[in-house]
Formats: sequence, C-alpha cells, structure tokens
Amino acid sequence: MSHETLDAAAGTLPAEAIDAIERAATSAHRHEELFSERAANIRQSAVRDVFDISMRPGLVSLAGGSPYLQSLPLDRLAATAAKIIAEDGLTALQYGSGQGSEELRTQICEVMAAEGITDALPQNVVITAGSQSAQDVATKVFCNPGDVVLVEDPTYVGALNTFEAYQVQVETVEMDDEGLVPEQLEARIAALQLAGKNIKFLYTIPNFNNPSGITLAAGRRQRIVDICRSANILVVEDNPYGLLRFSGEPLAPLRAANPDDVIYMGSFSKIFAPGLRIGWALVPEHLQRRYYLAAEAVTLCPPAFNQMLVSAYLRDYDWRGQIETYRGLYAERCAALLAALEEHMPPGTTWTRPEGGFFVWVTLPEGVDTYPLLRKAIDAGVVFIPGAAFTPSDDPSNKLRLAFSAVPPEAIAEGVRRLAPVLQQPSPRCSLGLTSATETKQRSTHERNHRCRG
Repeated sequence: MSHETLDAAAGTLPAEAIDAIERAATSAHRHEELFSERAANIRQSAVRDVFDISMRPGLVSLAGGSPYLQSLPLDRLAATAAKIIAEDGLTALQYGSGQGSEELRTQICEVMAAEGITDALPQNVVITAGSQSAQDVATKVFCNPGDVVLVEDPTYVGALNTFEAYQVQVETVEMDDEGLVPEQLEARIAALQLAGKNIKFLYTIPNFNNPSGITLAAGRRQRIVDICRSANILVVEDNPYGLLRFSGEPLAPLRAANPDDVIYMGSFSKIFAPGLRIGWALVPEHLQRRYYLAAEAVTLCPPAFNQMLVSAYLRDYDWRGQIETYRGLYAERCAALLAALEEHMPPGTTWTRPEGGFFVWVTLPEGVDTYPLLRKAIDAGVVFIPGAAFTPSDDPSNKLRLAFSAVPPEAIAEGVRRLAPVLQQPSPRCSLGLTSATETKQRSTHERNHRCRG
C-alpha cells in the first residue's frame, strides 16, 4: 500500500489497523535486514506519543513535564539574542569547543554551588545536549551489551529508552516514601553479583523523581553512595529539578561529598529553557577525558549560540530570582493538583505529595491497567502518562503520572474533574489509538528475536 493510500485510509480504518499495515509495509523492504540488533531496541517513547496527542485543542494536558516559560522576560531575551548575533555572530555561529565554552562551564560551577556542590572545577564539566545526551554518553562509555544498570522503580522513561538502545539489562530497586531503600539496593546488588552479572552504575533521580515526585531522604544519601562504592559501582545522579524545591534549601546532592564516585548531570531545561538543549555532566577527574571524547564523538561541539545565550542569562539576568518565581508557581500548581485529587479521586486511589519538581504519581487499586484508560481520558478531554512507561517491566501498571508545571491552577482542577470518572471505570484491554507499553515491548522482543534467527 502506498503512503498516499495509507493516508487516505487513515480516516476510515482503526488506528491499530493502520499501524499493522504500516509495519507490514516497512518490514517487507529489503533494507529491513540492514538494521542492527541495537535498532530493534529503539522504540517510540510513550511520553512522546501522548505529548503529540496533548497538543489537540480543548484537551487539558497533565502529561508533559514542561516548564512555564511565560514567566521568563521574553522581550529582554529577544534583545539579548539579537545583540549576540550582531556583536559576536562570527563566534556564535561558528564551531566551538567540544567540551563547551569555558565561560559557561565556570558559570555552571556557580549553579552547582547553589545546589550544594562547592568543589566543582570547570575542567571537569562537559556541556551536553541536555541531560538526555549526558545519560547517553555515560551508557556508551561504561556499558557493554548485557551489562546491568540499576534504576529506581519507577524511573525516567528517557533513561530507559537509552539503556534499551545500548542493550543494557535494567534492574529496578524498590522505593518507598523516602526514596531508594538502601537495604533493597544492597540485596539487589548481592543477588546480581551472585548470578555473575556485571553491574556498571546506579542511575538515580534523588530530587523529586520523575515520575513519582519522591525525594531521597537526606539520611539515606551517603548510605546509597557507600553501598555502590563498596561494590565498585558508579552512581549517575540526574538532578534537573534540585533547585525547584517549594520551600527551604536544596538537599545536598549525592555528588557533594563524593567527587570520585558520582557522575552528576544537570540541565537548564527546567530552570531556564528546554528548547536550547543545554545540559552538563560533572565527571570525576579520572573519568573526564574518556567521557568528554565520547561526547565530542556524538555532537562534535555543543551549539555556540545557545551556550552564549545561556551565559548571558546567567551573567546579566536575575536567574536566582527567576528560580524563586518558578518555585512559587510550581508550589501553587502542585497544591491545586493535590486539592483536586483530594476532592475528586475515587476510593482506593492514593498519590504522592512532592516537595518540589513537576510530578505527582497516582496509584489506582490493584488489577487496574491505566493504559486502556488513556483512550477514555482523551475522549473525556484530559491526558496523562500511564505508569507502564516508567518501568522496564512488561506487566500492566495501576499507576499514572500527572504533571502540574505548565498548567494554570484552574485548568488543573478541570483536568482532574474530567479524569476522575474515567478512573472509576473498569479498564478492559482495548485499543488506545496508541501502542500500549506491553505491546510495544513485545513487538521489540519479537523483532529482535526474528533478526537473530534470520
């Protein structure tokens, strides 16, 4: 079937039929046999699926974890961008350092000092295309196919996609209301080592975990690093939300007292602008060169203009004041979401109460699968992310993630009001117009096995 015929059929056939036809047409192409085994593990993110749907007019999106950019001084930033081009355009539009500009790396050390890391040196900072790129580089540098990476359960879907692409075995460690449980981490490491597994690092989001919103308790932080150090396992600490605590001072990062054992990843996506795609990794000095060379092999150099705009923002604007504005905004919106959940959620439903960040994690009664409920929620005019997206397990999930950061309080209340009746309904297996997490994972496994056989 041609693309034109397929497009015409899209208005009359069910979404799953269109998907099946398209897969059949693609798999029949002679280039299919050229794909690597790694490519079989690369799949569409459920978050991206839902993000695209959430752009439809009239929907209340509680799905995407986007910052509220309307609070930025956009007119001033426009003038700053124009000035950079006018006065330093030959630098801004040219190739730059593969490690990133020295000015921005120095400023990033000041940002990390505000988070509690006071001994960072610019030479150990590598600028990346957001923290997503920093995760990719860490996995590439340290992991062979079949190696083990430990993660919290649940964890960031983008990290799971990266690990799957590199054919890494992802093993989860249980969390409770105070974050990663040290005893569970110790037991999981011991069991995996007894089975002969090669564990490379623990990937953790200790502050306002995406998707759960849970924060790792201060009293557990050093214990987590000590457990990993004794097993010769690196800690990869992802902290994009650390400065967005609603009240009080940020908790000291795991990296603060452990410069040799933690790779620390930060990002301007949540505290400034995600569209600039500027993040960083603070790498232990003895690991920095290989990490930097691997990053350079992918991007050659981070975009000079974007770096210069971020540097100007940190130099000439009240970026700390802007973070205070964000903290107030997000605290208000989180409170609106928690109040709406309290008012509307059906019996047997529970949720986390984050102290910062963007997300609340909702748990429905056992036996409920939130993926089939997504289609009904869309029909009701609200969007969420099903919990199955945030775990490597193929099992159905009775969890879902709600994001409050980009939605005004009154819209949050309306979204929860629309969602509540959907969650009271049974959730039989049905088509979503999307591919479910389980279906996608099963398809990836089937395709990978098929290639290995043939």
